[in-house]
Amino acid sequence: TKVWERTMLVNTPILEAYEVYEQALELYGTRGKTVESEAELCLGLLAAFAATIYDNGHKQQYIQRVLDRSWEVLPKLSASLLKVQLLVYCYSEVYDEELSRQAHSIIATWDKAELTLEQVDIIEELKSFEENQYPYEVIE
Repeated sequence: TKVWERTMLVNTPILEAYEVYEQALELYGTRGKTVESEAELCLGLLAAFAATIYDNGHKQQYIQRVLDRSWEVLPKLSASLLKVQLLVYCYSEVYDEELSRQAHSIIATWDKAELTLEQVDIIEELKSFEENQYPYEVIE
């Protein structure tokens, strides 16, 4: 049983990543009924695809289609945490400075003394993406 337990510990992250990827594919064809639900769906899909290294050979096509959906919904969203989150995840895929600027302009309106955990997290993620635009490449 020790070998089985060790095998499960090693394979569990791989299995979980595969499951996240498969769940994202199941949601991929779904559309939100409201602007906010569509934005949340796009955000969830981008986050799921970013969190997994698994690729069935079509991952970049899926990401591009979700980005296309995001471009449709972003102008319709009010300045909000959700909009910043979607801007940041889109930015992490294409590194378009305009997305970063839009996120920063909304963040600048937030009361720094009363940030929520989600606001702090997305500010940190944006900073990380801005500082490390090539996370999977070694730059000499």
